[in-house]
Amino acid sequence: MNVTFRKLTSDDAESIAALEAKCFAMPWSREDFWRETRNELAEYVVGELDGKIVAYAGAWVSFNQAEVMHIAVEPEFRGQGLGTLIFGELIKAVKIRGVASITLEVRPSNIAAIKLYENFGLKSVGRRKGYYLDNGEDALIMWNTRL
Repeated sequence: MNVTFRKLTSDDAESIAALEAKCFAMPWSREDFWRETRNELAEYVVGELDGKIVAYAGAWVSFNQAEVMHIAVEPEFRGQGLGTLIFGELIKAVKIRGVASITLEVRPSNIAAIKLYENFGLKSVGRRKGYYLDNGEDALIMWNTRL
């Protein structure tokens, strides 16, 4: 798979929102992603295959810490290592901005995502009870403090 990676632009907002809607129960809108392109704290990368966005990942950077906001892979491309590639690209991008630690929340039922994050050194350090509003599922809080 010959995927190329680049920074998110405002022109990507509609495509990203469409992919977000395929992947998440509570998706962000086109406007939300458009605003992220103007957010100085935001760092997003997209993966393209034949001119189509097939993955994206984003984080908010504050001082030397990044909080992952999104990571998504087009359903037809899951299980092929693209999640690992896009998350790796995001980590490279935030490290350029001086990030030394990364955190995120993930559903305990999302075993594939948990394994991905563990492969990047993140560890579960706690739970947020009833975090997900769509079904009341808890969130695992994961951290890697040594990027």
